[in-house]
Amino acid sequence: MITLSVDCMGGDHGPSVTLPACRSFLDAHADAQLLLVGLPDALAGFVHARAQIVAASEVVTMDDPVEVAMRKKKDSSMRVAIAQVKSGAAAAAISAGNTGALMALARYLLKTVEGIDRPAIAPQIPNALGGSTTVLDMGANVDCSAEHLLQFAIMGSALVSALKGNESPSVGLLNIGEEVIKGSEVIKQAGELLRAAAKAGDLNFYGNVEGNDIFKGTVDIVVCDGFVGNVALKSSEGLASMIGGFLTAEFSKNIFTKIAAVMAYPVLKAFKNRVDHRRYNGAALLGLRGLVFKSHGSADAMAFEQALQRAYDAARNNLLERVQARIARAAPLLAAHDVAATPASAPDELMTTSAFQ
Repeated sequence: MITLSVDCMGGDHGPSVTLPACRSFLDAHADAQLLLVGLPDALAGFVHARAQIVAASEVVTMDDPVEVAMRKKKDSSMRVAIAQVKSGAAAAAISAGNTGALMALARYLLKTVEGIDRPAIAPQIPNALGGSTTVLDMGANVDCSAEHLLQFAIMGSALVSALKGNESPSVGLLNIGEEVIKGSEVIKQAGELLRAAAKAGDLNFYGNVEGNDIFKGTVDIVVCDGFVGNVALKSSEGLASMIGGFLTAEFSKNIFTKIAAVMAYPVLKAFKNRVDHRRYNGAALLGLRGLVFKSHGSADAMAFEQALQRAYDAARNNLLERVQARIARAAPLLAAHDVAATPASAPDELMTTSAFQ
């Protein structure tokens, strides 16, 4: 039985979205049980044989600064949900709440794996091959060193191996061109580290990739800093919305555009479904000594259920152990290029924002 703890109060919609998603998830997974964390009155109507309500007296809002979540709301649903993972009561925690607060609390309560300085957010973006490309970091770290990008590559490889059964996923370094001589000094240094890791057998490094390679599916994993990654993520989400808006607009025009829209509708609808970001909701916070997954704050029930599914798959496939094993194998390389770790109780500058919401 796989147990997940769910912050039912987080996100833009709270229990009105999280509870229907939890019920649908439980109905589809006989080997799963959920710890529903939140205000007792808000969750009182939910009854299921494999669900248990865990009381919390406070809620971290989407606008709360990290300092409030860390120091003032010590009985928040988000904190209590993560604490279930720390205590061993749950295999993974899921929240649609404030990204900065979630990362800070997870880092504070669970700590980072030895050899990893900064956790990274690793969602999946649909690609033209019908699958998805894992991209990290997607918003936890604005400024990254070459060493951080190496760590992201190692963690991303473990994630894809666990969730997709690919023991040697390809890794690309996001750059302004494929040539080795292109990019900033940090990117050039990261390329050297990644090539060294590939030579040592720790990574399957493809080389530099460009932004369009994310959507083409050129590689399984794309590594970048959180600023660039978050821009790419929001761009991909906008694509499905644009197509949906196009379909609506064309059906409202004259008879000729309506006829053309009807003929094109099946193809456009299939494409819209393929790139629908809700189907890929749920990003792992990698590098922690416990599994935590972030759902979009605006997620509907379908999207939040996908986040539950990703957390379930990660726990079932021993993602945490795989990440730790990959990091341990690459320890000599990581130690040779060590960087000063940020204290777990002092989140970096981006953790005061909600970049992944």
